[in-house]
Amino acid sequence: MHDATTAINELKQLAEKFREERDWKQFHTPKDMAIDVAVEAGEILEHFRFRTNEEIMQFLKDPQKKQQISHEMSDVLWGLLYLAIDMDIDLAAAFDEKLKLSAKKYPIEKAKGVNKKYTEL
Repeated sequence: MHDATTAINELKQLAEKFREERDWKQFHTPKDMAIDVAVEAGEILEHFRFRTNEEIMQFLKDPQKKQQISHEMSDVLWGLLYLAIDMDIDLAAAFDEKLKLSAKKYPIEKAKGVNKKYTEL
């Protein structure tokens, strides 16, 4: 399985099958899955805390450490997939809509190479 060949819907189906086989949906309320996403995102941050950018780049050269981060990222994705399934949200459509809104907030001619919030452009 690879990003280039795997659809979001396929990931949703795999996640749902995994959850159904274990009878875990009863524990996966939208509130609890939103908390899960935040907790798992925090676990990603643990790998970067107290490290300089140079130290992080060195850290990521270690395949085991990079794998640890990839697993934490996957945990965040699982939470997002379950939220999308349970709230009937089409993630690809939501991303496309948000991308278009962001393009309006951050037009290239004002935002290119600028590190400011859209209200400051």
